[in-house]
Amino acid sequence: MKESTRLLWILSIIVLVAAVSKAVSELDNDAFDDDDHTSLEGMTIKREAMEVKPPKAGKRKGKGEAIGVKPPKAGKRKGKGRGTVAAGPEMNWPGQWELFMKNSGVSAMHAILMPLINKVQFYDATIWRISQIKLPPGVACHVYDQKANKIDCWAHSVLVDINTGNIKPLALTTDTWCSSGGLTVNGTLVSTGGFQGGANTARYLSTCENCVWIEYPKALAARRWYSTQATLPDGTFIVVGGRDALNYEYILPEGQNNKKLYDSQLLRQTDDPEENNLYPFVWLNTDGNLFIFANNRSILLSPKTNKVLKEFPQLPGGARNYPGSASSALLPIRLYVQNPAVIPADVLICGGAKQDAYFRAEKLKIYDWALKDCARISLNSAKPVWKTETMPMSRVMSDTVILPNGEILIINGAKRGSSGWHLAKDPNFAPLLYTPNKPLGKRFKELAPSTIPRVYHSIAIALPDGKVLVGGSNTNDGYQYNVEYPTELRIEKFSPPYLDPALANMRPRIVNTATPKQIKYGQMFDVKIELKQQNVAKENVMVTMLAPSFTTHSVSMNMRLLMLGINNVKNVGGDNHQIQAVAPPSGKVAPPGYYLLFAVYNGVPSVGEWIQIV
Repeated sequence: MKESTRLLWILSIIVLVAAVSKAVSELDNDAFDDDDHTSLEGMTIKREAMEVKPPKAGKRKGKGEAIGVKPPKAGKRKGKGRGTVAAGPEMNWPGQWELFMKNSGVSAMHAILMPLINKVQFYDATIWRISQIKLPPGVACHVYDQKANKIDCWAHSVLVDINTGNIKPLALTTDTWCSSGGLTVNGTLVSTGGFQGGANTARYLSTCENCVWIEYPKALAARRWYSTQATLPDGTFIVVGGRDALNYEYILPEGQNNKKLYDSQLLRQTDDPEENNLYPFVWLNTDGNLFIFANNRSILLSPKTNKVLKEFPQLPGGARNYPGSASSALLPIRLYVQNPAVIPADVLICGGAKQDAYFRAEKLKIYDWALKDCARISLNSAKPVWKTETMPMSRVMSDTVILPNGEILIINGAKRGSSGWHLAKDPNFAPLLYTPNKPLGKRFKELAPSTIPRVYHSIAIALPDGKVLVGGSNTNDGYQYNVEYPTELRIEKFSPPYLDPALANMRPRIVNTATPKQIKYGQMFDVKIELKQQNVAKENVMVTMLAPSFTTHSVSMNMRLLMLGINNVKNVGGDNHQIQAVAPPSGKVAPPGYYLLFAVYNGVPSVGEWIQIV
C-alpha cells in the first residue's frame, strides 16, 4: 500500500511539473528572451517586464515556496527599489473621430508639433507651384524662373493652431518635397533635403510669433531626397540616406556648409531594383549608438567612431522602407530612480510590402496584399532576435504614433500595393492600438474607423491634449480632386480609448505653476497634479515625456517616450498630489530639448506641458 501511495505521489509530481512547464512555454515569449539576464561586471540585471509570479489559485506550498507561475498582472511591473507601473483597467471605448479643419490650405505631406507655441507645421512641395492658400500681403512672391519671370504666390508651408485651427501661411523657396526634419535643443525646426534645388538645403524655423523660414541651399554635402534625420545625444543631427545617396553626414551649426560624407555599406547592400531602402528607420539607442534599418537589414552604428558595432538578424517577409513603407517605433523606454547599466530598448516594425510590390503596382497594375506582420527586437540583448506577431489586417504606408500612456497607435495607410503615386488600393480606415506589455497575441485592438482615405503622403502626430492629429493624403502629381483618391486637405482629430468620457474623473491635471519648465539630467523634480481620486498610489501613476516627431512618408523621426522613475507620490491636500520623479540619466537616453510632460493615472494621461532638458 505504501509503495502504491509513493508511486501515485511520484506520478502526481511528474504531472504537476509537466503542467508547470507547459504554462511557462505558453507565456509571452518576450518573457523569456535571451536578454532576461544581462551580465555586467558580475552584476545580474533582470528586465522588469519579464517577471513571473506564482498564481494565487491552485498553488502547492512547500517550505516557503509555491509551485506554478503566471504572467504579471496587466500593466504592473516591479523592480527592487525602482517603483511600480500600472497600465490601468482595460479600456473598451473604441475611440472617436472629429473633423478639425475642412481646408488646411497646404496638403500635409510633412508635419511636426512646434514646442511652446502649440502650432503644427505642415508643408508639402514647392515644385507644383500651387496650394489652396496664398502668401499673405507683404510677403513677396517667389521668382522661380528669372529668365521667364515666373512667380509663385502660393504658400507651401502653414502653421496651424492646434486649438483654433487658425492658419498662418509662410514662404518657402527651396523645394521640400520628400524631405526630413527635427527639432534643435531650443525648439527650432531644422528641415533637410528635398527635390532638385532643395536637395542640399537646410532650413530653419524658430518658434517666435513672427519667425520665418531661413534657408541655406548648400548646407548638405549630398543631395538628400527621401532621407532620414535623427537627433544625437548632444542635440545635433545626422542625416542618413536618400535617393542615390548611399551615405550619411552630420549637420553643422546653422550657416555652415558640410563637405564630409560617410559611406554606408548597409545602404549599398540593401539597394534593390525597387530601392526599398529610402527613408530608413533611424533610432537612437539607449547606449548612444544608432539603430539603422534599411529594406530588411539593420545595424548598430557608432556616431562617435562611424563604425558598425553590431549587425542584427535579417527581418524576412518583404521590404520595410520606402516604397515598401512599413512603419516603426522605438518602444517606450522604462526608467527608474536608479537605472541599470544597460537600459533596454525595443524597436517595433509593422507592415510593409513584398520586395517587388512597387514594380507590380506601377508596371503591371497588380496591387498585392501588404504585409500583416509586426516584428519586435531588443537592441541591447546579447542575442537579439526578431519576434513577430500578426496584425488584424494588412498594412502599408501606415503611421505609428506613441501615445502619452505608452500605448502605440498604428493608423492610416492601405491594405494593398506600395508607396508612390496611384500605387495603393483599399485604404485602411481602422486604427490599431498596440499595447507593448500585453502577452504576445493579445497586443492588438481594432478601434473606430475614419471615413477619409489616408494613403500616400499622410501624417499622424500626438497632441498635448492626448488626441492624435491626422491629415494629408495626396497620391497625385500636384493638387488634383477629380480622381480616385483626391488631394486631401481635411484635418481630423482622433481621440484614443483613454479619452472615453466615462474616464474623465481619472484624468490628472498638471499644475504648471508648480512644475518646472527645465530639468537637468538625473535631477529629482516634482510634478504637482490635481486628481479627484482617493488613495492615489505610486503603482497607479506614471510620468512620461514625449518628444515631438517629424512625420512624413510613414516615418516618425525622433519620436520617443520616456517613462520616468518615480521616487514618491504623496497627497498635499484635497485633490492635490505631488509626484517626485527623476529626469532621464543622459542624452543617450533622452537628447536635450523640448518634450511634452504627462502625468498618467491608471492609463489615463493628463494634458501635456512643455518641459526642456538642458
